[in-house]
Amino acid sequence: MVSGEIDIDSEQTVQTALRLALARSSDGLDLDLAGVGFCDCSGLNALLRVRRIALTDGKTVAVRALSAEVGRLFTLTDTSSLFDPGHPLADGVVNAWRGPSATTHDLMEEFGVSDEAEELRVEVAQLKRAMLTRPVIDLARGVLMASFGLSPEDAWNVLVSVSQHTNTKLHQLAEELVDSVNGEPPPDDLQRRISLAVAEISRPA
Repeated sequence: MVSGEIDIDSEQTVQTALRLALARSSDGLDLDLAGVGFCDCSGLNALLRVRRIALTDGKTVAVRALSAEVGRLFTLTDTSSLFDPGHPLADGVVNAWRGPSATTHDLMEEFGVSDEAEELRVEVAQLKRAMLTRPVIDLARGVLMASFGLSPEDAWNVLVSVSQHTNTKLHQLAEELVDSVNGEPPPDDLQRRISLAVAEISRPA
């Protein structure tokens, strides 16, 4: 069971612990992430690296339980299927735990599907989503620039920071900010998080 926060500060610690657990396991890891209160892209990268190592060794990494925060991150990055024990790895390929004599690594080689190819598919899906949501994100950056006198880069960093710390999809956060221009202001907790992010960005180095 993994609990607490998985971010840039704890990424290496979590990754090392999971790699040690993976080395001691003959089949792979079944992860319980229900106790994870916060997980950003650094934490996701740690999980993906351990998963790649597992596949190379013919093992699996499955997430059996997860918190709402981790679930939102998986949905945002379209990576939940990579850790789903009940989801096929690719068309026509079955998971290792469905056949006692085969490993995930063997099956992927047999069907010509590499782990890198699967991750590339995920990256393409992310890029397509980014293209669809970019206009509203640019508008939200404009709102922050006008409201707080930020540069385009600082406005982007504020959006990313608030998105990660609230586990909110970037485009959903952008929509809230844009809607607040002509509608109701964002919730108080979101306004506080934005103010904190702006203060952090504006703090002298």
